[in-house]
Amino acid sequence: MISTNFDTLLGGLGTTLQLAIITIALSMILAVPVAVGRMSDIAIIRWIFQIYIEIFRCTPMLVQLFWIYYAMPALTGVTLPGFTSAIIALTANLTAFMAEAYRSGFQAVPVEQIEAGVMLRLTPMQRLVHIILPQALRQQVPVILSLNISMFKDTALVSTIAVADLMFISNTISAQSYRALEVFTSAAVIYFIVAFPVSLITSYLERRMQQNGQKVPGRRRPVKTLVEAVKKEAN
Repeated sequence: MISTNFDTLLGGLGTTLQLAIITIALSMILAVPVAVGRMSDIAIIRWIFQIYIEIFRCTPMLVQLFWIYYAMPALTGVTLPGFTSAIIALTANLTAFMAEAYRSGFQAVPVEQIEAGVMLRLTPMQRLVHIILPQALRQQVPVILSLNISMFKDTALVSTIAVADLMFISNTISAQSYRALEVFTSAAVIYFIVAFPVSLITSYLERRMQQNGQKVPGRRRPVKTLVEAVKKEAN
């Protein structure tokens, strides 16, 4: 039975991967200004972004998905397709979590390196791009990968708004064939096959970072070397 519906399941997996890839790409970009705004010295800006982050961190993903798909059209008068609603909800949710991961990475960058950028008369944007962001991303790679794995699994929720993802297709086949055990076990295996390699990579990176930290505790890049590197990039 599974063999006869395997292509259909793969079609659902394709939709799931599209949702995950688009959401992750958008969130990794949008999380940067959100994290920067969350760290702003201007209180009103800082509070706006903090409220946004807390709303999406402290409410269930399913509620967010239903609100955007069912409630937002009542406010705006615009009805969005299920796929678009899913992208908006998933991206808004992941951006909130990703922004906090970025913020943690930003705050871990040694202050003398930022001061070196100021000495070079780099603009705040140049300091963010050349000094802060590369180091923050490198430090937070395990956290970012873990968030992406969780988002890939959370895409199963979009089946509740009739998006034809892997979970929706599995549920449809199960209802038609009355073979829930085989169908949902197959779906679980497919999710596992996709997510498990990323989980292994995450664990490997975490071990490498811990080993590097043990070998060279408190290691920081010399300011002189940083100045030379940034000056070279700036030129």
